[in-house]
Parts: sequence; C-alpha cells; structure tokens
Amino acid sequence: MRKYLAVAGAVFALAPVVLFNTTSAADRPVKRTVDFTPRLNGPSSSLGKTGVVVKIQSAAIAKDGTITVRATIVDSDGTPLDSLGVATNGPVSMSFIAAYIPAGQSQYVSYTTSVSAATITKNPSQTQAANDSGGTFSTNAIGDYTYTFKTKAPVTFDATATHSIGVSAQRNLAEFGTFDEWSETSNDVFSFVPNGSVVKVTRSVVTTDACNQCHDPLIGHGGSRLKVELCIMCHQPQTINADTLLTQDMKVLIHKIHMGSSLPSVKAGTPYRIWHRGAWSDFSTVVFPQDVRNCTTCHQGATQADNWKTNPSAAVCTSCHDNVNLATGLNHLNLPQIDDNQCKDCHTSKAALDFDASIPGAHLIPTNSTELPGLVTKVLKVDGATPGNAPTVTFTVTDKANNPVAISKITSIRVVLGGPNTDYNTGAGGIRVSENPNATPFNNGVYTYTMTNKIPAAATGSYTVSIEASNTVTLMPNTQQSQTATDAAAPVEFYFSVDKSPVAARRQVVATAKCAACHVNLGFVHGGTRAATQECTICHNPALSDGTSGQSVNLATQIHSIHRGENLANPYVLGTTNYQDVRFPGDLRDCTACHMTGTYLVENVKAKALVASPGGFTKTTPPISAACQGCHDDEATASHALANTTVLGESCAACHSAGEAFSVDRVHQRIF
Repeated sequence: MRKYLAVAGAVFALAPVVLFNTTSAADRPVKRTVDFTPRLNGPSSSLGKTGVVVKIQSAAIAKDGTITVRATIVDSDGTPLDSLGVATNGPVSMSFIAAYIPAGQSQYVSYTTSVSAATITKNPSQTQAANDSGGTFSTNAIGDYTYTFKTKAPVTFDATATHSIGVSAQRNLAEFGTFDEWSETSNDVFSFVPNGSVVKVTRSVVTTDACNQCHDPLIGHGGSRLKVELCIMCHQPQTINADTLLTQDMKVLIHKIHMGSSLPSVKAGTPYRIWHRGAWSDFSTVVFPQDVRNCTTCHQGATQADNWKTNPSAAVCTSCHDNVNLATGLNHLNLPQIDDNQCKDCHTSKAALDFDASIPGAHLIPTNSTELPGLVTKVLKVDGATPGNAPTVTFTVTDKANNPVAISKITSIRVVLGGPNTDYNTGAGGIRVSENPNATPFNNGVYTYTMTNKIPAAATGSYTVSIEASNTVTLMPNTQQSQTATDAAAPVEFYFSVDKSPVAARRQVVATAKCAACHVNLGFVHGGTRAATQECTICHNPALSDGTSGQSVNLATQIHSIHRGENLANPYVLGTTNYQDVRFPGDLRDCTACHMTGTYLVENVKAKALVASPGGFTKTTPPISAACQGCHDDEATASHALANTTVLGESCAACHSAGEAFSVDRVHQRIF
C-alpha cells in the first residue's frame, strides 16, 4: 500500500523568535472583553475577533546597510492588534528575515544568518539562512510597528538587486483556553529594490495554493511557516544541514521529501533523513498520493511555474534521480556533465515524441499518452427495468474522436447494476452485480445487452446501471520505449425508476474533483475503470466487508479509516494490507476537503442500511456511527454509539447536529 505524504515536521534551524513584550505586567491596562469564536469546519468559517494578519507596508536599506521594515498586524476582522496583548487580547510576536537575489541569479541569499553546529557528527559548523535576532521595535500606532534589524547589509550591497523581507507573526491566545499557544499565525513577504526602481526579478516557482491542494494548510517549523514564499528565503543553496551536510535548498529538499520511499537511494538501503533539534526527521517512508511524474501538480499558478521544464539542472534532476552521477556519467548514458550549461540541449522543454528525452517526455505518464485512442461509454436507455425482470441496457462505446469501438476487441467491459439509490446494498430489494456483456451491436458503436440478473421482486424507487470499460494498449511498439498502458473510460452512471416513481439520482457525498486535488486520478485503484466516487459507492456499500479481515468496506468507513491511517487506535487491514502506515498530508478535521457542502453533517446523512461494524466490536453498526467510527475507531466511541442507538434508530443528531454543543463542526473546529 502506498503511504500518503505526511506534513513534514520542523527540520531546519531557525533563530529565536523576537518578542515585542517590553512592558511590565503592572503597567498594562485591563484587557477588553472580546468574543472568541473558534474557526469551525471549513476554510470560510468566521474567526470572530481571533486571528492575525500581518502585512509588510514598506522596507528600506540605508547607505550604511541598516535594514528597516514597517509592518501592520490586525485580527481577522481588520481590527489593529496591540503586539503586547494589552489593548487587544493575546500578545503577537514577529520574526523577520532579509535576503536578496544577486544579479544574474535566481535564488535568494540571506543577509540574516545563524551558525549551526553539528551535534552527532564532527562535521564543521554551517552558516545558514535564518531569522534576524536582537533587533529593535518602535510603535507607530496600535497595530503599526517598525522593526530595525540587528543584522546590517554590507555597505557594498547592490541597491539595484531585488531584496525581500519575510515575516512570521504569531498571536498567543493560549490563556483563553480554546487556542494552542502560537496557533494563530500569518506570513508575508515584501519585495523591493533599494534604489526605488520597479521589482523585475522575483522567485516564484511554486505557490502556497498549489501546496495546499493536499496540505490544507502547509505547516512548517511548529506552525510558524505557512507560505512557500517565506520558506524559500531560508531554504536556498546557502543553507546546509550541519550533521548530514545535505542541502536544505527547497528545490532539492521538496523533491526528495515527496519522492520519499521511491528514491533510488532509499530503495538501495540509504534512508533520506535530516538530524534537527535532537531527532531524526526521516522521510524514507513518505509516498506521494499520486504519480510523482505529475510535475504540474505543484508547478502551477506561479509566474515561473514552467521552470520544471525550461530550466533543468543537476541539483533538481538528481534530487529525484539520485542514482545518477553526473561527474562520472553513471546512469546518464555514460555522459559526464560538469555543469548545467548543456542540460537544455538534450532535455528540451517541449516533447517531440512521447517518452523522449525532453523534460515533459521523460515525465509522461503512460495513461496520459497522446497515442491512446481513448474510450468513451454512454448509457442511452434501460428497458424492462421492473421488479422481477432482467433489464435491457442500450449503450455506446466510442473512442475520444467519436469513432465506434468493437467491444469484442477491447480488454474489459462490464455492465454494473446497483440499487436502490437510497442505499446501495444486496439485502431485500437491493442488488449489486457486475456482468461481462455479450452484447448485440446496432450501428455506430451502439449495443444492447439484457442482463442475466434481475431487478429484485421487492424493488422500489430508483436504481443505477453503469458501464466500465478499459483496454490494454501497447505504446511506442517496436521501439526501446515500448510499454503498455491502460486506456480506461471514465465511468458513467445512468439512473432509472423501477416503479414509475420520479427518478432519483444517488446522493453525492464526496466529489471526485476533491479527491483529485491530492490523487489527480482515482484510476490508481481497480485498474483505472472506477475513477469516480459515484462509481465507487455502487460496490462499496453497507453490505460489503473484507473477506479476510471482516472489516467494513463501506465507502464512508473505508475511506475515513484509510485516511486516518497512522492515527487509528486499531489496525485497519484489508486482505494483507495494513493501512495504519498511511499518513494524511492535510488536516483531518477539515471534512470539506473531501465532502460536498453539508454532507458530513449528521442531520444530512440519508443512509439507513446497517454497516459491517468498524473494529468488529459489534456485528453491525448504523450508518452515522459507522462513518464516525471510521476515524474514531476505539472501543469507547463504539460503546458511546451503541448506547445512543435504540430500536428507533440513532440519536446522533440530538447532540451532534448543527448548532448543538457537540456538532460535527464544533468537535472538528480548527484553530489555525
């Protein structure tokens, strides 16, 4: 099983945070009373009078190298914040870094540095980019401050080069009981040219928004770093880990972390890890939740997002391909390269042919090959769909150019029947079957197929039929790049009534597009033919359990358990796969990361069918309890759910519905 990419912990040395607090407690006025409403589930919920937003308004470097910066801090409603926590609740600290991009270069060099000594080796100490320490603050007004760096730029500094000031602001609301210390954080980066000219040179290869597709939010160094734009000011070639002598340059570090367990060096037995603050941060078990060749997952939206294909370099390429030795030519067609000057000659930015030596060609995923003809299926109608009868399905199969496809010549095609749409199941009135059709062709790729299975005699309401099709295609035949790929049709669902009642589609609880934020393509399961959540639910219904472990494979329980992974109280095992190794890269409290609006709320759960019990504490569990126990899989939670279920059903809504003291939103509230 592929473990998901975990949020990396703090792995790089930073200078101490500079605090504003210079006033004794006796001199402070009484604090005003404010409403501290914690953030509820989802990114758009109100933070009330909490929160902190830092904004750098201006910066300058004097001729003698003195660096000053003016920054404002406000709460989430725009109210200016007192850094001392006197006029407003919660003191705010700010730490700053100053760096510049030298002429002719593309990455930062920091003026502010610290010396990091090796602690477990005899390696020499390393000077690293870091926050400034020991500077002074002056108050312009409440919420408006000027910081003068202790570090000075050399008097010979280049006044024509791009300079940047980065800041991390953290508001301490721990004394109010609801918020963890330093949980409220904001970052900002301000770029300028000291001589007053327009900023023309920037560093923007990856955006924070791209990272937050999975990480939601990106958090580094104990929560003080939330923006890539700030991270790259320290994580550049200047910063080397003293104990391992490994570069902490962002373009190398992040590639290696995301590559993780797939690094050739890791596969050969050498872990990828960083010694930091008395412990190893080992990234050797990290697995990216999609194909790591999807470079544009991260490289999108930035002004230099195309750098991945336009600026190949030894540092970048060997960060993933770390079994390549460019000095000797090992694993590089025996061709040594002493610098990056010739990289673009072979590794061009545009592919002339699939899987060629260009950057896009070398990273092409076979299922994205232009050689694949594509499969497109569509259900046109379902006849004879009444209780006790076998339905006849009329459907089409074409390629993406709308040419008819002979189903006798493709690798796999199935007609799937499931129902009822209120709760897919195999109990009374329910059915879930998959059949390989021996269909009768019409014209232009139109087929009819009468199923061998019948609609249950007790069936009422609406049911679903879908087509799943795939073909195994040989790409680049008769070449050294010859390889096979699965050409899978996107699954389609067709809803129909069995009793002349209005057709009701299966409710949509999670969105395939939301899954794609991390996975890109759900086709990595089941051979690529079921790459949609609405298709998954037909089989992964309340009645389905694992034949080996007996664990529930109902979609709500299964996906909660898989994503909860390493934080489960009990192993979640399907067959021989233990999902307790899985690490989720985001915040599990944010139900909206996967769920459609409101579908995670207990009062909106429409399922009724009993589910094979998570954890096996009881034989079956009602649907709401089963979904919750997918994450909260301990015996105490199971007992609580059981105690609050009667012959009338679950009483979850009494305490956990919206507006109640223990609503799903409140118990999953986020504080950053």
